[in-house]
Amino acid sequence: MAKKSSVKQGCDSTPVKLAADASATDFAKLAWAIAHPARVQIVRLLIGRKACVCGDIVAQLPLAQSTVSQHLKILKESGLIQGEVDGPKVCYCINADRLARLKELVAGL
Repeated sequence: MAKKSSVKQGCDSTPVKLAADASATDFAKLAWAIAHPARVQIVRLLIGRKACVCGDIVAQLPLAQSTVSQHLKILKESGLIQGEVDGPKVCYCINADRLARLKELVAGL
């Protein structure tokens, strides 16, 4: 009976030294921002609209207003969305530059 190799065929076990990559932190921040299905849905909703009031976003999701607000906060902190106070309402929109950056980072994997 042939002895099985502990290394899978096609896998390179040569040690690798990663170069310093300043974009890794930015990538991780953006990836975390979309790491929840509700946040992905919010981003998709905002991509399809010029702007959206928080109440409209809540109406589109099967989540409590407070939960949606927490997701919006995470997206805003990452820079993927922007929020502007309009009286008692907050109007959100996608940040096209940050979305383009996320796409660029994903494409560079």
